[in-house]
Amino acid sequence: MNGSWSWRRSSFSDAAGNQCVEVAWTGHDVLVRDSKDSAGGRLAFSSDSWGRFIASADEAGAVSTFR
Repeated sequence: MNGSWSWRRSSFSDAAGNQCVEVAWTGHDVLVRDSKDSAGGRLAFSSDSWGRFIASADEAGAVSTFR
């Protein structure tokens, strides 16, 4: 998957940028990457799968910032 997407960083990142993920919307899928290794691997999720993940995180009491 190659492209120029707008990546959004998790609000849970610390000031040093540690323990952080970023997400991007491709128009079809949601991509997730490690912010410390932006050239590294990415996970791709369908929009339906991502929506179920966010709903599950909300139900568990986690704050979801990637809607």
